[in-house]
Amino acid sequence: MGKRRSSDKVQDVGVQDNAAVEEAAAEPKKKKMKEDKKISKKVEEGTAAPSASTSVSYMEKKKKKKALDKERHRAALENQEQKPKSTTAEKGPSEIVAPVISSKSSDLPEFHISVFKDLASAEASVRDASVESLVKELQEVQKAYDRLEKKELVTGGPKLEAEKDDGLNDCAPSLRYAIRRLIRGVSSSRECARQGFALGLALLVDTIPCIKVDAILKLSVDLLEVSSSMKGQEVKDCLLGRLFVYGALSRTGRLVKELLADNSTPYIKEYTSTLISLSAKKRYLQEPAVCILLELVEKLPSESVLTHVLGAPGMAELFQGAAESGNPDALLLALKIQEKTGSSKPTLGKLLPNPFSPSKFFSSDNLSFLANCFKESTFCQPRVHSVWPVIVNILLPEVVVQEEDATAVSSSLKKHKKGRKSSPSEEETTKNLRSFCEVVIEGSLLLSSHDRKHLALDIVLLLLPRLPASLVQIVLSYKVVQCLMDALSTKNSWLYKVAQHFLKELSSWVANDDVRRVAVIVSFQKHSNGKFDIITQTKTVKNLVTDFQTESGSMLFIQSLTNMFVDDGPASEEPSDQSQTTDDNSEIASVEDKDSSAGNSDFLKSWVVESIPSVLKKLNLESDSKFRVQKEVLKFLAVQGLFTFSLGNEITSFELQEKFRWPKSATSSSLCRMCIEQLQSLLATAQKGEGQDASVNTVERNDLGAYFIGFLSTLRNIPSVSLFRNLSEEDEKAFKDLQEMEIRLYREERNSELRSYAQKLHSVRYLLIQLLLQVLLQPEEFVEAASELLICCKKVFSPPDLLESPSGEDDDSSGEGAPKLMDVLVDTLLSLLPQSSAPMRSAIEQVFKNFCSDVTDDGLQRMLRVIKKDLKPARHQDVEDVDDDDDDNEDLLGIEEEEEADETETGDTAESDGLTDDSEAATGFEPNGEGGDSDGSEDSDEGMDDDAMFRMDKYLAQIFKERKSQGGIETAHSQLVLFKLRKPQVLNVYSNLARAFVNPSTAEGSEQLSQRIWGILQKKIFKAKDYPKGQSIQLSSLESLLEKNLRWASKPFKRKSTNNQSKQQSASRHKMIVSLAQNSTYWILKIIDARNYSETELQKVFDIFRTVVTEYLDRKKSQIKSEFLKEIFRRRPWIGRELFGYILEKCGSSKSEFRRVESLDLISEILRQMFPSGLREQNQDSKKFLKSHIQKLSHLVGALVTDMPKKKSRRSDVRKFCGKLFQELSSANLTKSFLKDLGPDAQAACECQLGNLFINLKKAEA
Repeated sequence: MGKRRSSDKVQDVGVQDNAAVEEAAAEPKKKKMKEDKKISKKVEEGTAAPSASTSVSYMEKKKKKKALDKERHRAALENQEQKPKSTTAEKGPSEIVAPVISSKSSDLPEFHISVFKDLASAEASVRDASVESLVKELQEVQKAYDRLEKKELVTGGPKLEAEKDDGLNDCAPSLRYAIRRLIRGVSSSRECARQGFALGLALLVDTIPCIKVDAILKLSVDLLEVSSSMKGQEVKDCLLGRLFVYGALSRTGRLVKELLADNSTPYIKEYTSTLISLSAKKRYLQEPAVCILLELVEKLPSESVLTHVLGAPGMAELFQGAAESGNPDALLLALKIQEKTGSSKPTLGKLLPNPFSPSKFFSSDNLSFLANCFKESTFCQPRVHSVWPVIVNILLPEVVVQEEDATAVSSSLKKHKKGRKSSPSEEETTKNLRSFCEVVIEGSLLLSSHDRKHLALDIVLLLLPRLPASLVQIVLSYKVVQCLMDALSTKNSWLYKVAQHFLKELSSWVANDDVRRVAVIVSFQKHSNGKFDIITQTKTVKNLVTDFQTESGSMLFIQSLTNMFVDDGPASEEPSDQSQTTDDNSEIASVEDKDSSAGNSDFLKSWVVESIPSVLKKLNLESDSKFRVQKEVLKFLAVQGLFTFSLGNEITSFELQEKFRWPKSATSSSLCRMCIEQLQSLLATAQKGEGQDASVNTVERNDLGAYFIGFLSTLRNIPSVSLFRNLSEEDEKAFKDLQEMEIRLYREERNSELRSYAQKLHSVRYLLIQLLLQVLLQPEEFVEAASELLICCKKVFSPPDLLESPSGEDDDSSGEGAPKLMDVLVDTLLSLLPQSSAPMRSAIEQVFKNFCSDVTDDGLQRMLRVIKKDLKPARHQDVEDVDDDDDDNEDLLGIEEEEEADETETGDTAESDGLTDDSEAATGFEPNGEGGDSDGSEDSDEGMDDDAMFRMDKYLAQIFKERKSQGGIETAHSQLVLFKLRKPQVLNVYSNLARAFVNPSTAEGSEQLSQRIWGILQKKIFKAKDYPKGQSIQLSSLESLLEKNLRWASKPFKRKSTNNQSKQQSASRHKMIVSLAQNSTYWILKIIDARNYSETELQKVFDIFRTVVTEYLDRKKSQIKSEFLKEIFRRRPWIGRELFGYILEKCGSSKSEFRRVESLDLISEILRQMFPSGLREQNQDSKKFLKSHIQKLSHLVGALVTDMPKKKSRRSDVRKFCGKLFQELSSANLTKSFLKDLGPDAQAACECQLGNLFINLKKAEA
C-alpha cells in the first residue's frame, strides 16, 4: 500500500506539472487495458474446462505474464513515438525531432533513444559516434537531475521500470533506463551489438560516478538470468552478455578506484567470484573469463591481487585439481598472477612449483604433471590458447634471444672455431627448451590426435620469433620433422594445409637471416636423411639452398654441411628412396649405380656432396668474394673425395693453417667418385667464369685450377694422408707428370705478356687438371692419353724447361716420318672425347677454341670424319645397305664362346691372335672371306651374360690399345668404336641411349642423331634375341626403370609453340618418346619375367601398376593408352591376374565416364587370358579365380547399369562387355552367385538397360 500511495503522489505532482503528458499517456493506457483483457480472455479460455484447470503450470503462467509485460512496454514506446509524429504533422519538415524520453520536470533535458540504434552497427566509427552521443546526453541529464532539490517528484514518461530496487536510486530515470537497455543489449547476437552496447556501458560507468558497481553486478544477473525454459542459443546469448558486462566493468577502472578509496572494499572479491562462477557454467567461457580477470589483475597492486583476487570465494576450488582435470585456463591465471606478484601461494595448488623458477617449471616431472592442461588447450582451435604465449615468454626471454643471434652472426665467418662458452642463463634456456620440446611437443602433442599435432606446429611457430638460431635443431627435432613430412606427403590429410602454412611461415622467418636458414636446412635434411623434398614432393630445401646471397651465409652453409658429412650420426628409420632424380629429361633411364650396402647415411652424404657446390649457382658476388666461396667448396670436395687419413679422422696442416676432418667410418667409393665429379664440374664452371674476365692480371689471384694443384700438392706431402685409392705404377707416373706439367704451364702463363698465348696455356692447364681427376675416376684408361697430351704440351710450348720430359725421359719421336704436332694434338683430343665426362669435354672445347687457327688440313679431315661417321648411318664405304652396317656392328660385339671359356688358360699368344682378327673386323676388313652381312655375325653375342660382356669389354680395350699404338688415320674410327663399346652392360647402354634420346637438346641439335639412337635402341636392344639374364642385375633398378617408363608413357603432350611446324615436330617427337617408353616397358617386363621372382618380391612391381591404373581412371592428366595396358596384360598375364580385383574396384568408382567404359577392355582382356578359347570348361583354376571376384563383378555391373553412359557408342560398349561377362559366368556355372550378389535394384536396372541379355541369363539359371 505504501508503494501505491507513493506512486499516486508522484503521479499527482506530474499532472500539475505537465498536463500534456497525462493526455498523451491516456491512449496507451486504454490500449494496455484492451490488450490485458485479450490476454486474460485467452487464459480463461485455456483454463475453462474443470478437467484442465490444473494443467497450466507455474512456468506457463510466468511466460504469459512476461509476454504481457513486453506488450505493455512496446505499447508505451509506440505511444511515445506517435505523439511527436502527430505534432510534426502540424509543424514543418524542418522541425521534426527524434523520439525522446522527457522528464515531467521541465528542468531535465531530453534523452533521444534513437542513439541505441547505431550501437549494433558493423562500422566501428558509427558505434563510437553513437556511444559519444549517448554518454554526452546522459551526462547532461544526470547533471540536471543532481541539481534538482525534489528528485522524488521526477519520473520518466513510460515508467521505465525505475521503481524497482536496482541500486540506481541516485541516477536519473533516463540513465536508469539506458543502463538496463545496455545490459540487455550485450546479450544480442545481432551484428556488433555486443561490442557497441558493452562500449556504451563501460563509458557510462566510467564517466558517471553515481552508477554503483554492485548495482551493475546485480542487474547483470537479474536481467540476464538463465531460466530452465531457455534453449541453447538463448542460454548462450545470456551467458555471453554477462561476460561482456563483466568485461566492460573491468575496463572502466571503477574497481581500482573503489579499492583506492577503500582498501577493504568487497566489490573486487564479489566481482572475481561472480566471474569465476560464470566461467564454470560453459567450457567456452573459461578462457575469456580468465582473460577479463587478468585485465583487472594488471591494474591492481600486487598486495591487492593476493588479498582480493586470490582470496575471493571459488578461487581455491578453481586451482585445486586443475592439473588432473586438464584446465589450461587455471594454469594461465596462475602464471600471470605469479608474474604479477612474484610469489607462488598455496592457493595456486600444485600448478606451479614453490618457490617458482623457470628451471623448476620446465623440469620433466612438472611438465609431465601439467600434460593434461597442455592437451586440453586444443579446445579453442584454430586459435592458439592464451596460455602458450605466456609459456613461450618464460621459456625464451627476448633479451637472451637477441644476444645469442648477435653472437651467431658475428661468428659465422670464423672457421673451426671452438664452441663458445655459454653463460649460465643460456645453458638454462637450452636445458628448459630441450625439456619442453621432449615432454610437451614430442611426448604429449605429437603422439596424440590431429588437433594436437596442429597445436604442436602452432607452438613451434610461436617459438620462432624468439628462437635463437643455435636452438633451431632442438625445436625442429626428428619427431617434428617426421610429422611435417607425413602431413605433406598426404595431400588428402587434414594436416596438409596446416603443414603448408607452417612451411610458409618458416620460410618467411628465415628470409633475411642466413644463420636461421642454415639451421633449418640442416634440421630438415638431417632428420629426413636428405630426402625432405623427395618425401614431401616440394622444393622447400632446394629453394632454401639457392637463396644464399651473401659470402658469410654461404661460408656458414658449407661449414655446417661439412660438419654434417663428417659427423656420423644415427641413421633415420625411414627407408631410402631410390628415385631422387627430379629432372624430367633424365627420369626415364636413370639407373642407380650406388653400392647397395650404402644405407641412409650415404644418401644423406650424397645430398651434402651435391648441395655444397649448388650454393654457387645463384650466388651473385664480387669476384674476390665468390672466389673465396669456391675455394671452400673445392677444399671440401678435394679432402673428402681424394684423400684418406690413416692416423684418425682429424689433421692440422701448418702450411695451410687449417684443420681437416674425415668421417670416422671410411667413405664409400661411390661418394668419392661423386666428390671428384662435382670437383670436375666446379673447375669447369670456374674456367668459364675466368674466361669471361678480360683482365690477365687476375689470373694469379683468382685461378681456381692453380689453387687446386697447390692444395693437392700440400696434402700429398703429408705422410699420413694418401689418395683414396692405390694407383698402379703407370697411373701414378701419369698423375705426377700431369701435376708437374700443370705447375710449369701455370708459371709460364703467369709470366706471359701475350693474351692469346696465355689463353692457350690456361685452357691446356685446365684440360690437364681434368685429365688428372679422370685418372682417379677410371684407372688404367687414360695413361696413354695423358702421355700423348704431355708430349703435345712439350712441343707446343717451347721454353727450355718444357722441352725436358717431366719424367726425365727423352722424346725421340721427332723423326722425319712423324706426324705434325697439331695433328697429334687433334687426334689425342678426339680420342678423349668419347670416353670423357661433360666437364672434360668442356675443357677440350676450350682447347679447340684457342688452337683452332693452328689446326692443319689433316686434322680438320680427322674431325670431319668423326662427325660424319657419328651422324650418318653408313659407316663403311664398301657397305651400302643399312642392315649390313648393323650386322657389322654386331660383329664388333661378338666373341666366340670358346675364347671366353679358355681365356684364363690361353696365354698372350692366343689372346693376340684373337685380337688381330677382331681388329680387322673392327676396321672393315673381312677375314676368312666372309662378308659383313653374314648371319653368324648377327647372332654372335647370343647367350652372353653381363660377366661375359664385361670380359669382352677388356678384350676390346686391348684391341684398340694396340691399334692406337700403331697410329695412322684409323685412330679416330677406333676411338669412335671405343665410344660405342666402353659400357657393354646392356642396362647401362640402354640407360645412356634413352637418356640422350629424351633430352630436348638432342632433338634441337640433330634429327639424324635422334634417328640413329632410335634405330640402335630398337634393333640392338628391344628386338635383340638376347637380353640381360645375369644375377647381378638388381630388381630395384628394374623397378625404378619400369616406374619412370610408365610415367613417361602417361605424360600428356604440352603445346608450347605457336608455330604450326614446331607443333608438328613436337607432337612427332612426343609420339616417339611415348613409343620408346612403351617398348622399354615391354623389354623390362621381359627381363623381370625371365628371373622367376616370387609374388612377394614382385609387390613393388604390382604397386607401380596399381598407381598407373589409379591415375588412369581418376586423373585426366594421365594420357596412358588403354591399348598399351591391354598389351601388357596380354604379354604378361600374371600382372593382369594380380590387378584384376583392383581394376574392378577402381572401375566401378571412376569419376570419368569415358575412362570407366574404356577400362572395360582391360577387364575383358584379363578374362580372355584367364579363359582361353576352347578351354573354359577344363580350366578349374580360372573358375576359382573368377569365383573369388564374383562380388566385385556384381558391384561393377550394378554401377554400370545404374549410371548408364549418355553416348550411344559407350552404351553399346557396356552391353557388349556385359554380354561377354555373362557368357563367362554361364560357362563357369557362377550365374547363381552373380545374381545373388547383384541385388534386386541392380537386377531391375539390368533388365531395363540390358534387356534380353540379362533376361536370358536369368532364364538359363532358372
